[in-house]
Amino acid sequence: RALPLPCQFELLLGEDRDRWPPEARFIEAAHLGDVRGIKEIAKELDVHGNGIPVTVASTSYMGMNALHAAAGRGRLPAYQYLVEEVKMDINKPDTSQDYSPVEHAVTYGNLPAVRYLLDQGADVHQQRSGNISLLHSAAAHGHCEIVKYLLSRGVDIDAQSIIGTPLAFAAQKGHATVVKILLQHNADPNKGTRILGPLDMALHKSNVSCAKLLIQGGANVSGAGPCYNPLVTAAEKGLTEAIKCLLEAGANPNVLDQFGRLPIELAAEYGTREDVEMLFPSTLPISTVTNWSVDGIISHVKMEIKQLEGWQFCHNDGV
Repeated sequence: RALPLPCQFELLLGEDRDRWPPEARFIEAAHLGDVRGIKEIAKELDVHGNGIPVTVASTSYMGMNALHAAAGRGRLPAYQYLVEEVKMDINKPDTSQDYSPVEHAVTYGNLPAVRYLLDQGADVHQQRSGNISLLHSAAAHGHCEIVKYLLSRGVDIDAQSIIGTPLAFAAQKGHATVVKILLQHNADPNKGTRILGPLDMALHKSNVSCAKLLIQGGANVSGAGPCYNPLVTAAEKGLTEAIKCLLEAGANPNVLDQFGRLPIELAAEYGTREDVEMLFPSTLPISTVTNWSVDGIISHVKMEIKQLEGWQFCHNDGV
């Protein structure tokens, strides 16, 4: 989750606020929803006599203005003052992260701010660099209520970004409840990036609970070729529950990975005996394994590993 803004400033500037630049104290006051503090510090900053509203609207620190900061944690009176009295632009992104005020609210999980800003005309379909939408941000941070609210406002559930859909974001981050919500709202379980689907992304991060939900939701268990095979990934990572779910859903245990290895061989090397036993009944015999049994496969793989280690030792020593 995002580090609270005051903590960020303390790491950068120290804990003694009297030594902070007034712009930093101004942004902190906005983040805390302290309207009185905003006005007092703005008065201190108004050295040219432009007036409090103009100074409030024009003051920023580290690329962030008062509305960006207030959206993170501030209370309703702060939003109302900045939007309705100062007339700050509710869609203007900051210059450090390209986050709009409402995306700051989404990132910090501030649902009241999200509701208020969208009701005041903030663009619910906005995207920042990389085509990342508000729903992507909510899903990536695991903010379930904001995800549901954004869906109620008609956002694109399968919006494609540079690193996938909101469902792919949630699966990769391990936010199982968000994955469940998105699937219940008919998110496409097979749409991720151009290469990896949500299931692949969940398995690569060992997020088994998300993987199981995706499988139950209709994710393609066959993968997209030898480089991206869910069963291969699960076997290589020793994800016993995922292997079980994939087999039950019809995953083919006889598809080779990009190096010509079967899932059962990977399970023998990286997983547990239980994984090998699970894959054994539906795996076709390997011609090079003379003793076709669970013990025989494990012994064969161990022998291959020793032979490879011996070859590498000789090669490195120039033999």
